[in-house]
Order: sequence, then structure tokens, then C-alpha cells
Amino acid sequence: MSKSVEYFFDFGSPTSYLAWTQLPKIAAETGAEIVWRPMLLGGVFKATGNASPVTVPAKGRWMNGDIARWAKRYGVPFRFNPYFPINTLTLMRGAAGLQMRRRADFLRYLELAHRSMWETPVNLGDSAVLAATLTAAGFDAEAFTALVADPEVKARLVANTEEAVARGAFGAPTFFVGETMFFGQDRLEFVHEALAI
Repeated sequence: MSKSVEYFFDFGSPTSYLAWTQLPKIAAETGAEIVWRPMLLGGVFKATGNASPVTVPAKGRWMNGDIARWAKRYGVPFRFNPYFPINTLTLMRGAAGLQMRRRADFLRYLELAHRSMWETPVNLGDSAVLAATLTAAGFDAEAFTALVADPEVKARLVANTEEAVARGAFGAPTFFVGETMFFGQDRLEFVHEALAI
């Protein structure tokens, strides 16, 4: 039986973006399946008493430089989003909803959201900007609005977030290989090792 990695993420996390650029390669190299688990990072912070690193000015300044170093190492584009922090509730409901109802569009949506947050950054927290971004990429913005308002979709995102917290998550990105948790994109080497066993 092939291994899988559960990946709890939020588009608002630049380190989740970095993980997204690398995780498919790791899965391909190890023959593992990625189990995508959209969660709401704000909900995780609230439940665990954690906060974004940018709330500590010195840590925020250091982390911005560190993210740029990792992006260079990975050979991927990165631009800090000038609208950060962005409320990602609608975006993450969109991920949960597409995963539930329109799986064919799910991975394409992940790419669009990640790139629009951290490569060619726009304010996806603005409903008009989000609608325009979705439309330009071939998504039906009205259908998306209906999807994120669906009570079952809302409940799925809440359940994913609560499960992440119950299993020990305190931020994003968080990975589980079996019951072993790894936190942070800078732990992907350990994820790779766990999947290669």
C-alpha cells in the first residue's frame, strides 16, 4: 500500500506557498499520494493561542528574508503580497468546496490562488478582485460565490480546521505522514524521508 501525506494548508501563509511548490515533486519521487486538507489558519491560531510571525516585528523581518532565501533555493518566484495579511476565509472555503463538489477544478484553483497570493500578488481578500481573478482564469465567479456560501462547504472547512488542531497543528503548513506531524516547509526533507521508508 502506497504512503500518503496529509497536507494542512492556508493560502495566506507564504510558507504554505513554498510547500505547495515542492510537495508534488516529493510525492512523485516517493510514489506517495497528497491528501490536500484546506484549513483556516486564523482558526488554528485562535484555538491554539498562536499568532502570525509578523506580529513580532523582528521575527517578521527575519522571516521575510528567510522566505526569499528558500524561494531562491527552490528556484521558484516569490513576491511578498503588499495586502498581507489577507482574510482567507472565502479562499479556503473555495478550496474545501471545490474539493468536495468539483474535484476536476481543485488543483487548478490551488495553483491560481497560490500564484495570485505569492507570485503576482493581488488582494484576494477583496471580493471584486477575487471575482475578476477567478473569471480571468476561466472559473465561474457566480458559481464560486454560491459554493462558498453552502453550509456543507462551510462545515467541511470548520471540520478540517478542528481536526488539524486536535491532531496537534498550530500553524501552516502542517504535514502528517501516518501519525507523525511535521510543521513548516523547512521540514519537507523529513517528510520526504518519512514517505521514502
